[in-house]
Amino acid sequence: MTLLTFQKTEFVDTEMEAAAGADGRDGRFAFGASALAAGELAHLLFDRQDRDRVHETWRSLVSGADFAHRPGLAPAERAALSYRRLRLANQAVDSAEELADDPHRLAALHEWTGPVDGGLCTVASIHYNLFLGSLLDHDNEGRDLSAFTSMKRTGTFLCTELAHGNDVASMETTATLDRTTDGFVLHTPNPGAQKFMPNTSTIGGPKSAVVAARLLVDDQDHGIFLFLTPLSDENGHLPGVKVRPLPERTGTPVDHCLTAFDHVWLPREALLEAAHGRLDAEGGLSSNLGNKRKRLLRSIGRVTMGKLCMSAGTLGMSRTALSIAVRYSHDRLIAGPKAGQKVALAAHRSHHSRLLDKLATAYAMTFLHRTTVDRWARHTDEDREETERLVAIAKGWITWQARGITTECRERCGAQGLFPANGLSDLTLNIEGGITAEGDNLVIWVKAASEMVLGHQVDRKASAHLPASERSLTDLHFLRDLLAEVEGLWQARARTALRHGPCGDPLSRWNETSPAALEMVSAHARLQAADAFLAAAAQALDPTARFLLESLCRLFLLKQITEHTGDLLADEHMTADQVRALPRTVNAILADLAPHMTTLVDAFDVPAEILAGVPIAAGDHIGHYTAEPATEGLRTPC
Repeated sequence: MTLLTFQKTEFVDTEMEAAAGADGRDGRFAFGASALAAGELAHLLFDRQDRDRVHETWRSLVSGADFAHRPGLAPAERAALSYRRLRLANQAVDSAEELADDPHRLAALHEWTGPVDGGLCTVASIHYNLFLGSLLDHDNEGRDLSAFTSMKRTGTFLCTELAHGNDVASMETTATLDRTTDGFVLHTPNPGAQKFMPNTSTIGGPKSAVVAARLLVDDQDHGIFLFLTPLSDENGHLPGVKVRPLPERTGTPVDHCLTAFDHVWLPREALLEAAHGRLDAEGGLSSNLGNKRKRLLRSIGRVTMGKLCMSAGTLGMSRTALSIAVRYSHDRLIAGPKAGQKVALAAHRSHHSRLLDKLATAYAMTFLHRTTVDRWARHTDEDREETERLVAIAKGWITWQARGITTECRERCGAQGLFPANGLSDLTLNIEGGITAEGDNLVIWVKAASEMVLGHQVDRKASAHLPASERSLTDLHFLRDLLAEVEGLWQARARTALRHGPCGDPLSRWNETSPAALEMVSAHARLQAADAFLAAAAQALDPTARFLLESLCRLFLLKQITEHTGDLLADEHMTADQVRALPRTVNAILADLAPHMTTLVDAFDVPAEILAGVPIAAGDHIGHYTAEPATEGLRTPC
């Protein structure tokens, strides 16, 4: 009997005859069983019934000629191009305010623009989420936002400082109440207090900023609040605004700068007020929050949505990279085992196993992101803290996995993957920015770990109480339960380390605890992804789509538990026979999935216009180099 005991009698293998193309569900995919499966997979991947509302605007936008790659541009020209595209995105929506307040559509904007223009993904997140979103989250009666919603002025966000990154609570920029003018004086007191790497140059036109600064009233420090601050107009930067371009960094260019303020006067209405902090006519502060830290977190609350935007951008990059690499693996022929025989790269287990592993991860990432955005969109004050933690954990895991996926895809395309025209070389560098933006991954995971060591209950299902000998490696719920046991094991180790750590030395005690606590967070992230994957597979109506989803999910879970089999065996959650059978089980799943990689990437719905402009995705890995050089119009990521 085969190791894989799931039902396959309804599965129709028409991968080769269906020619699953890139015309999609609702007319975007070719006809045939594989095409129907790809359409069903895309339906589940892209928010099901909400797919057109959430995704279609952005998918259509990036398919247009205005988003074609412009080779040979200098860094400043590439940055300017991103701002021009930002205005095109703004023209594509009925209401910029509604976009900023819609987590699903805002995240989707980054998901589709990330692969074609990493700079656009960055400035869109800053303008719509951090800038406009912060304005909308505070009192706005009488405030005219039309210059920002029409993009006559671009918005930016100034929070971190040269000497204060992850410890923004220690920032030194001040906004002092000037009682003689009833306004504020915004000032940078020393070089370390310069705002570090906001997009504040004159590239892209006039800009305004939301600036985080320490509110001082009669020498009393009320903590950090946000201030709406004009930075530049058509003639350049305004008096007192000091901007210095930073050196070019890796990834798609953005106009990152150092920014300082030399006693810049702001009107009273520049202070962004809400229930967490309002100044009365006499300069007295009223707040519904009890301390400065809580007021800071409330003021910069849009950073949480920013984590979803950053992870969405890297998610789109991952799926695009896989779409390119899988197509290349089928088109690139190499010598076969017999004289004169040619076989595709995809025929080799050493090649397709790595791509399938990353495909399974990309599906898990996508479903996790969907459930996390859903959670954030409907969160309440009661579950806000838990939801924010989930967003942070998901952001860390998704962006780290995205880096691994794009690196693998580049390698699987060999030297071809090194050329920007082939759409892969810049993706990993752009993902590096997402790993650090809106909270460095390790830092936000450390915070989550500290909260979860004692304040979290591992989600074990009832079926986990069955003995391992009565369960099968092909049982998805058994594999899910094993991953839950991994999370519980590392939590128990972290708790033990915390109890036995050195007394009277909190840092040393946490240093003893943090390695196990971070492993717990990693397992928790993968368990959340597995649960989202299982829920999506259960909704598949097409039998082929369900088979593929369940097989991918099985592959994903087996990969997650492989490195923990020693612990699982020692604690009797697995048997020795199951541990021995694990490699064979994985191999059987790979054999079943290998003929269907094209269907799996067709479901990513990458626009045909984009793929047609990437030589190795369009089957042109020879002619592209021998033809006369094109001067414009190549459709590859920036």
